[in-house]
Amino acid sequence: MKHLLVKSFVVVVALAAAAAGQQRSGIMQVHKNQVEIDGIIARFTQNEKAFREALTTYVFDRSATIQTIGMGGQVTGVYRRDSFMTFSDDGRRFERITYFPVSTLQEINITKEDLEDLGGVNPFALEPHTIPNYTFRYIGKEKIDDLDLYVFDVHPKTIPSMRSGIRVFTGRVWVDDRDLMVVKSKGKALPEDKNNKYPVVETWRENVDGKYWFPAYSYADDTLVFDRGYSVRMQMKVTYSNYRLGRSDVRILDDEEVIVDEPKPSPSPTPRKP
Repeated sequence: MKHLLVKSFVVVVALAAAAAGQQRSGIMQVHKNQVEIDGIIARFTQNEKAFREALTTYVFDRSATIQTIGMGGQVTGVYRRDSFMTFSDDGRRFERITYFPVSTLQEINITKEDLEDLGGVNPFALEPHTIPNYTFRYIGKEKIDDLDLYVFDVHPKTIPSMRSGIRVFTGRVWVDDRDLMVVKSKGKALPEDKNNKYPVVETWRENVDGKYWFPAYSYADDTLVFDRGYSVRMQMKVTYSNYRLGRSDVRILDDEEVIVDEPKPSPSPTPRKP
């Protein structure tokens, strides 16, 4: 997200304290040797590749709302975009917008990168070929609802330049200990510069067709600090729903529009929200 207005005051936000609070969770220290850890990483990154490939055969609906928050918690601007979504075989995003009122955001501007992040598949990929580019640190196990999850902190070894067009992930992932698939992530995209900042986003996935864990709900409540200490608090809520097989029934017209020829119906899952 890119800032639009520059103000003279500096807002200091205690993000470190909030982050520390997030670390105090129900994580259990379950020992794994390095061979076991490497095997888990190899499996879940391979499953990430399979997940991304599988999503290109599905269509789904997405509803995204981004708000800026002012003093006292009042909403100062709203961006809303509802769409029918799909992806091409090479991972490019295609969408048909179904609801898109005029944005009232005044302090930030939604960029191309932001739209990519809202698509359901982050432009950064934790796939087998990217393993050498990241540091994976096994934290332990955590039980969430009825799931037993491995927890990993993931950070890039180097941060690419903005000009490279390459984006990477820094944050935490939760991996189901049975299927070895990512079911939750919390982190942000890099690189950033003084005018382009990205929030920390928490994303939950749901099981679709008994095979894949697809995004169901993403949420962010973060303060973006731009050049000269100018800060904007923003909140983001995105829901992904009604996944169904249908790519063979989609004719792609251009990068922002699709036409659907009566896709075959299939049972849609019930979203499991955090």
